[in-house]
Amino acid sequence: MTKQSITAIVLTYNEEIHLERCLQSLNKVCERIVVVDSFSTDNTLEIARSNGAEFFQNTWVNYAVQFNWALDNLKVNTDWVLRLDADEYLSEYLLKELKNNLSEVKNDVNGITFPLRRVFLNREIKFGTGNIRLLRMFRTGKGRSENRWMDEHINLLEGKITEFQGSFSDDNLNNLSWWTQKHIGYAIREAIDLLDIELSLLSKSKKETLDTQALQKRNLKHKYVKQPLFLRAFIYFLYRYIFKLGFLEGKEGFLWHFLQGWWYRTLVDAKVYEIKKVCGDDVHKIKAHLKEHYQIEL
Repeated sequence: MTKQSITAIVLTYNEEIHLERCLQSLNKVCERIVVVDSFSTDNTLEIARSNGAEFFQNTWVNYAVQFNWALDNLKVNTDWVLRLDADEYLSEYLLKELKNNLSEVKNDVNGITFPLRRVFLNREIKFGTGNIRLLRMFRTGKGRSENRWMDEHINLLEGKITEFQGSFSDDNLNNLSWWTQKHIGYAIREAIDLLDIELSLLSKSKKETLDTQALQKRNLKHKYVKQPLFLRAFIYFLYRYIFKLGFLEGKEGFLWHFLQGWWYRTLVDAKVYEIKKVCGDDVHKIKAHLKEHYQIEL
């Protein structure tokens, strides 16, 4: 398959279980592949180099900081940048679409969204969260990650957004123990994001161009923040599992929607409750608390 003028950026930390699958997918279409690592202790380095990827290391702060560091330091000279996580890969249809249609994208279009195919415990999850599209590709110099601690999207600096129909898959191969531990770590980041929406902890870019679905999701999150702690997590689970037909996905669907839609959201609310019980709505106290107890400096 002909390589396109694309630089793929993959952020990693101990991703030996996924990385080769991801890179083999990208190698079919990307002119340049760069792995930006957070000092992995497994075979991530060896796998990256054996699959033709360039390898850089930078200390992890959060996804947004790491991705923007990559944009600022990699000297990208291809036409396009593609963001992909190590546990993700491109479908054959999307690979063909990138090969055949990328050169036909109009000059005033600077961003491209792809449908997300989510896999959990080897089952594709089709019901419960709707059809998700994410902006994962943009013209070089025309996009950056939002300054957020969780649920960050690509902020297009200018231009229009178009859609490709080929999907990419989010298919994590780790077990449930790993998954739950990972989400325990995510919970404080998500709590910061919710507190930021409510209390404006972080500075924001004045100019934002998000894709339509990202804007809709952000608006829903702003409404979610205004709902009562803990009750909102339960209602969100019912919405996904009952009204959005998540129950049709069998046991895997129940575990996905329960763990990701209720258990995790309740854990996030517990973090918010814990922080506000100590700090109230005082932004300075919250920042000091996060620095002291979580080593997070905002």
